[in-house]
Amino acid sequence: MSGIENADRPDRFSAVHRTVGGVRVVTVQGEIDHDVKELLSAALLSGYGAAPPSRIVVDLSRVTFMDSSGINVFVAALKAVSRNGGWLRIAAAQKPVLHVMRLVGIDALITCHPTLEQALEP
Repeated sequence: MSGIENADRPDRFSAVHRTVGGVRVVTVQGEIDHDVKELLSAALLSGYGAAPPSRIVVDLSRVTFMDSSGINVFVAALKAVSRNGGWLRIAAAQKPVLHVMRLVGIDALITCHPTLEQALEP
């Protein structure tokens, strides 16, 4: 398990990733905004050399706020994994975060599942 957090305010953002059945699962906690977009991107795609992981599930159950910076990171990650025939899924987003995703239409590009378990299903 590997973790990343905002050094200035570790209580505000953290992301821990692990592998479950060949899928990178990134559990995010706190707020996703402009200040943490690079940290979120690193949690999603880093540690694999030149090629990103092919399958990623992002657990947003502990995310209390997300602005367009988070949307942009998810779109970039989706593009990266799609180049390798992979996918990106969102799991357990809280209502305010899911609302933002629906407003911008990202839920039409990235499948959103109500639970982590459902997002991990083949």
